[in-house]
Amino acid sequence: MDLGDIRYRPETGCAAQADLRHDSLTATAPPAERWLLIESRSAWPRQALTSLRNTSSGADLRDRSSGADLRNSASGADLRNSASGADLRNSASGGELGDVVARRCRELGIRPVLIRRYGRVDRTGSRRWGLVDCRPGRELVRWGDLPTDEHLLNVLTGKDLGVVSTAPVYLVCTHGRHDACCAVRGRPVAATLTAAYPERTWECSHIGGDRFAANVVVLPHSLFYGHVAPTRAVELAKQYDEGAVVPDLLRGSGAFVPPVQAAQHFARAAGHSPAVDNLLPQTVEVLGEHRWRILLASTNGSASGSSPARRLIAVEVSARLDTVEARLTCAGSSPAQIRHFELHKLTTA
Repeated sequence: MDLGDIRYRPETGCAAQADLRHDSLTATAPPAERWLLIESRSAWPRQALTSLRNTSSGADLRDRSSGADLRNSASGADLRNSASGADLRNSASGGELGDVVARRCRELGIRPVLIRRYGRVDRTGSRRWGLVDCRPGRELVRWGDLPTDEHLLNVLTGKDLGVVSTAPVYLVCTHGRHDACCAVRGRPVAATLTAAYPERTWECSHIGGDRFAANVVVLPHSLFYGHVAPTRAVELAKQYDEGAVVPDLLRGSGAFVPPVQAAQHFARAAGHSPAVDNLLPQTVEVLGEHRWRILLASTNGSASGSSPARRLIAVEVSARLDTVEARLTCAGSSPAQIRHFELHKLTTA
């Protein structure tokens, strides 16, 4: 793309160029152990949380963010340990609601995104919020009504626990104001998934990895998929229903750090089961600068179809940064750096 040309052309966008370079999807999922999903029916700005609006006075906002009810929360232990009521009162009095929500999410290790339904939306019904835990063994989705944006503070302080849902959630990034490739490639995927799974599918704001558009996240396992074509979108959902990942489109799980994502990728490539809950990390050992040894638990079944036997897989990987004369986002600068992971050893421990 000509640096002086601000017009977007799909064939020269960051996603098309990544296709031509054959950029690897491996271990590119950003950290995302927990998610806050915020239904928003207005236009999304480039920075998503700046769309949140205060409708209460500063005093009301401070009261709502005080965290006083955390002691009564059935699942508020993590929230209690992350921020004091005094911290929240200070943050609420010192900035816009979006800043307060962003700060609270950082303290709790939560990734906030805006969501909306594909196509025309009934604006008369109540909006929704979702809180998703993707940590291994704790996977859980909760939904609740969102009468005002300030109500998010009740969610983040454990005052509103919502209702547990067992249905998966499919997020498709269509955040065109952040990167045009996300909208151009994402919306056809959102349309396809919505046609098949209307209650599970949401468009979402920026989730990272614009060059891998269309990007899809499957919750509650925080599975990031990249370069998803409309013809393969339903396949991801069906495989998830069967308890499996689709390895060739998988960027990794945001519940794990990139070295673990890489180790899981190489283990699957070596023939270990693509089951969602397989290959959980047991230990991560730093061997040196940019080199790790990860111990994974594999539950591959035997060839005879007997019950799975648990084995430990030791995987040694390293990472390097390569400089490319390219933009990694449509609004980015060139040259840029891309991280690649290499496999050094994979053995049964």
